Amino acid sequence: MTAAPGSSLSDGPQREAWQRTHTCGVLRPANIGESVVLNGWVAGRRNLGGIFFIDLRDRYGVTQFTLTEEQSEQIKFSTEWVLSVRGTVCERESKNTELPTGEIEVRATEVEVLSGSEIPPFEIRDDVKVADDIRLRYRYIDLRRPSMQHKLVHRSKFINAIRRAFERQEFVEVETPILTKATPEGARDYLVPSRVHAGSFYALPQSPQIFKQILQVAGLDRYFQVARCFRDEDLRADRQPEFTQLDMEMSFVCEEDVYAAWEQVIREVFAETMGVELTVPFPRLTWRESMDRFGNDKPDTRFGLELVDVADWVAVSDFGVFQSVLEDGGRVRAIRVPGGGSAISRGQIKPLEQLARDHGAKGLAWWKPGESGGAAGPLAKFCADASGAKLREVLGAEDGDLILFSAGPERQVCAVLGALRTHLGAKLELTEPGTWNFLWVTSFPMFEFDGDSDRWFAAHHPFTAPTDPSLGGADPDRGALESRAYDLVLNGWELGSGSIRIHSQEVQARVFDLLGIGPEEAQAKFGFLLDALAQGAPPHGGFALGLDRLVALTLGLEQIRDVIAFPKTTSAADLMCGAPSPVSEEQLSEVHVTSKAPPAS
Repeated sequence: MTAAPGSSLSDGPQREAWQRTHTCGVLRPANIGESVVLNGWVAGRRNLGGIFFIDLRDRYGVTQFTLTEEQSEQIKFSTEWVLSVRGTVCERESKNTELPTGEIEVRATEVEVLSGSEIPPFEIRDDVKVADDIRLRYRYIDLRRPSMQHKLVHRSKFINAIRRAFERQEFVEVETPILTKATPEGARDYLVPSRVHAGSFYALPQSPQIFKQILQVAGLDRYFQVARCFRDEDLRADRQPEFTQLDMEMSFVCEEDVYAAWEQVIREVFAETMGVELTVPFPRLTWRESMDRFGNDKPDTRFGLELVDVADWVAVSDFGVFQSVLEDGGRVRAIRVPGGGSAISRGQIKPLEQLARDHGAKGLAWWKPGESGGAAGPLAKFCADASGAKLREVLGAEDGDLILFSAGPERQVCAVLGALRTHLGAKLELTEPGTWNFLWVTSFPMFEFDGDSDRWFAAHHPFTAPTDPSLGGADPDRGALESRAYDLVLNGWELGSGSIRIHSQEVQARVFDLLGIGPEEAQAKFGFLLDALAQGAPPHGGFALGLDRLVALTLGLEQIRDVIAFPKTTSAADLMCGAPSPVSEEQLSEVHVTSKAPPAS
């Protein structure tokens, strides 16, 4: 049984004598004189003049209780042992103003050991640095730390607030299957062999995408779900093989209806859980404009440093390298870092050059404008006199600025300058703490070409509606087609993706054709969705938001592991459970699987 801080646990059915009447975070001077029972873990112990002071901790807080020397000799316990303490609440002589319970203590009359403990692998304190592999191996110890418990409590409140906000808009929560059909488009599936269907496999869902569209055909026009999803892909700080997303779908809508529904939910949730008032509607930015201005499709709009096309300057400069790039159909762009000429030294430019190379550039051209020949950088001699005046005009550059250039194919230029912009925004601390810049990025490309496999893929997924229902006629330029897909971005992080879906069988067949998916393959992979679309499908669209990522951002974290109770490592391993692990030949035989992996050593 639990209770909110400040409440008593003594009411209700008959209780065991050792069960707590209060939590360790609720007692105050108003409770002085009361007889109480506390349960918790021993967080610390001190001996001052024959009186023993013990800190007892649970997830609600810490309360100090005292034992006489005689009592201490009668009962033995140590750090992280679990105790039941009965006693009287008294005023504390030496008060601790930093502790909510610091004005009182409990003078123990009885102490019962509920459970012993081995010496923990590390101290249960927030200020103790512990290696990540040790934290994950002993996650049950790591989760006792107040900061970790705070994160999980915040996550719980945040998700429940989202649920309530969607229910206020008459959305219905529906659970979709975990064991489903493999649809090898996008990330790799986790496969589950079937025991009763020899040689066949289920897949764990990468998202509830197909099922939520079918729910729209079924007439459940406002669906949502806190959905567990699984993707067998390489991990990063913001990725896990299993994750949680808030999934939703709506019927008879256009993009603005989906945006409005989400904006209302997020506005209500931020106000309820964080006391933050957001301004809605969120800004909208097309994918093309986002790439042109910021170099990526998830821009942090809390600061400037926008990309500027400098082709007009290249035309009047004597820099042949840039001129050749333009002649070959490439782009030349730059970002202006105000005051960067003095804030960033020559030595500090070296890491910027390496960052540019990491994103495909051969190097990094730069210029620091200055008066009377005081300019610096590899391009200084090409930025003098009229040429320099033209470049200052194009960029709005002033003495003391730093100008960074990139030239080459458009995608490479965007990647280089986008990465430099993000890096400098953090390095120069250009963002205002506590600022929440939400942004919808819209009108993504419909298709992307993969050179390795020499084929086109859906940039979002193959059920995303095109902006042009005719899909460009008989022989379209796939690279020029736009979709009705959209992302929600917060402070430079993609929170989730969505789109208006295809509800026309004719358009869906045309999209499959442009992807090189013939009728037989389409029926084999997606037949049950296609059958459903033939039974009266309403226009519909939806969105899925990564809850792990959003909760992490609201806590000021850049990676999601600390808001997940039991996360995996970057190699998708569970160090606490020892998963994944080999299974016996008997188990494999039951599901009709033979392993080609060498025996574990």
